Amino acid sequence: REALAAGRAALPEYGSRFSRRDYTQAQLFALLVLRQFLRTDYRGVVALVAEWAEVRRALGLSKVPHYSTLAHASRRILADAEAGGPFAGLRPWWSGAPASTT
Repeated sequence: REALAAGRAALPEYGSRFSRRDYTQAQLFALLVLRQFLRTDYRGVVALVAEWAEVRRALGLSKVPHYSTLAHASRRILADAEAGGPFAGLRPWWSGAPASTT
């Protein structure tokens, strides 16, 4: 829920104006955070979410995305961060490293 809220605050709702609008970027971001937390791959997180109704309900997912959707979203979100996008300079709270102030 926290990742979903952070995604809503920092990301545009959809990656493109031509998007199919099946999933918001915040929903995909939350799934990517869950993937990192569970230390699994894209297929693994999709399989877990397919069986985990509570997570689908918390994220507002009516269907589970294909693993390739998560892979594409990951590249897009990371590319934005590397180019100085919404998450540039942020460090994970568990790393103990201070955020960049550039």
